Amino acid sequence: MRGHAYRKIRMTALVAVAVAIATNVVSCSDKIDEGEIIDINKVPRQVIRNMYAIQSNNGGLAMRLEADLMERFQNDSTDESYELFPEGFSVYAYNEEGLLETHIYSDIARHTTLKNEEQWVAIGNVVVENYIKGQRLLTDTLYWNREEGKIYNNDNCLVEMFSPEGYMKGYGLESDEMARNASIMVPFDSYAIIRDSLFHYVDTANFIGPLLRPKPIESLKLSLE
Repeated sequence: MRGHAYRKIRMTALVAVAVAIATNVVSCSDKIDEGEIIDINKVPRQVIRNMYAIQSNNGGLAMRLEADLMERFQNDSTDESYELFPEGFSVYAYNEEGLLETHIYSDIARHTTLKNEEQWVAIGNVVVENYIKGQRLLTDTLYWNREEGKIYNNDNCLVEMFSPEGYMKGYGLESDEMARNASIMVPFDSYAIIRDSLFHYVDTANFIGPLLRPKPIESLKLSLE
């Protein structure tokens, strides 16, 4: 009886150990399965902090782009790729004389490329400033067509325009990318400012000292082709 009892106890212990091992194996197997079902198309392939990119023209600075965070995604099934800027996005554009003329800022931005076609869209508290004209545009969504050199949005987007000449409010925006000839498609509120002949607008962005230069930061520098 003692031998039988001993074998029974020993068998029970072995079964308990076997169950424990099997449980661990199943758990590890479950973790592997969970890892295999992650959709790689929905996670960033590349992440860049403190992004700073420049575009030159005939040796001079034409444009610079700054963003605190850039996440690059790739969809292998559709051949679509896009860069997401979820922590703010700024573009600075310089004119032919090298002066800082235009600044575009938004809370979020996205650059999508599909079949050699690209689209830029800025979303949330979009601000477009033309320092030389003293003009400021406020809206919620803005599209940028680099090939055609224009910025625009739909006629259901509210737009406000401030300038030394007055104020205008309406829906829909069309302009060249430097915001030199911006116009509101469907205006519904405006007023003009009458000034005397002594008034002269001062471009504060380029008035004192050299061109505005980006702060020295440790970042990845790219060239926009």
